[in-house]
Amino acid sequence: MTPFVLHHPGSLAEAVALGGQSATAQQGASVRFLAGGTTLLDLMKLEVEQPAQVVQLRRLGLDRIEPTPDGGLAVGALVSNSALAHDPVVRQRYAVLSEALLSGASVQLRNMATTGGNLLQRTRCVYFRDTAMACNKRVPGSGCAALGGYHRNLAVLGTSEHCIASNPSDMNVALMALDAVVHVTGRQGERAIPIRAFHLLPGATPHLETVLAPGDLVTHVSLPPLPPGTRSLYLKLRDRASYEFALASCAVVLTPDADRIGRVAIALGGVGTIPWRVPQAERLLAGQQPTPSALQAAAAAALQGARGHGENDFKIELARRCIVHALATACAGLPGAAP
Repeated sequence: MTPFVLHHPGSLAEAVALGGQSATAQQGASVRFLAGGTTLLDLMKLEVEQPAQVVQLRRLGLDRIEPTPDGGLAVGALVSNSALAHDPVVRQRYAVLSEALLSGASVQLRNMATTGGNLLQRTRCVYFRDTAMACNKRVPGSGCAALGGYHRNLAVLGTSEHCIASNPSDMNVALMALDAVVHVTGRQGERAIPIRAFHLLPGATPHLETVLAPGDLVTHVSLPPLPPGTRSLYLKLRDRASYEFALASCAVVLTPDADRIGRVAIALGGVGTIPWRVPQAERLLAGQQPTPSALQAAAAAALQGARGHGENDFKIELARRCIVHALATACAGLPGAAP
């Protein structure tokens, strides 16, 4: 691990000023914020990340879950994944988020990992984590060894000729389906960023992963209130039952309208370069009865444009089945739903 200077700021302003000394908030940043450290410290040990300064955030608070005036919920950036998953309000009103969190990592890791850190979780692509291999995300312009190499667990949606790394987070998939908003404090003041606009597609610049600028510090994530009667669930398919990343996952947030599907939000994990929302599938289902044919059509629409690279071709069919099963489970009891 490359030696670094560790800071313990006592205020948001001090932390932002320290972070603002870096030329970038993306790969290669010379200053990094440290929350739970479950991703950053691993990458520093591998020398994928070599910040000269690390800013520990534990003295800033940001560890509370509070109701918002509109009936939603505000989750501090330093709330642990365990605390969030087991919060009574989250379990009752945002079950999809609790389920997603509890499907990830181990108990020990969830006790350390934070909301802000999970939001910024880095890819598990083996070439990103191996400094001897070509990786455009780690070293821009060096190439993508995954395209012709091992890529069974990598993305089939949102890829480019420069990068096919998948986003590994479960939490982010649930937040995407819940239309969460990411709140940031930076050198230019406070910003509220819809999560749909927070992560960046790789395109020709896979080293740019989010819209964060130097000094930008995630303070909390807000969840909007959900209509009465809303159902939700998170379905994760993986190689083993625990402590494993998703091959494909699906978050569904659905509000019935009499005997039909009213509003529905669907997000996918394990298959996209970013947490993947599928509005084209949602439009097909709105106002429809949840018949098997309607669910199959929605799943097909969700995977429009999906492209495998050989080893990961199976993820397209796996994701299709994941979507259909998740929707059928969420729609259970509605007229026309599969038994």
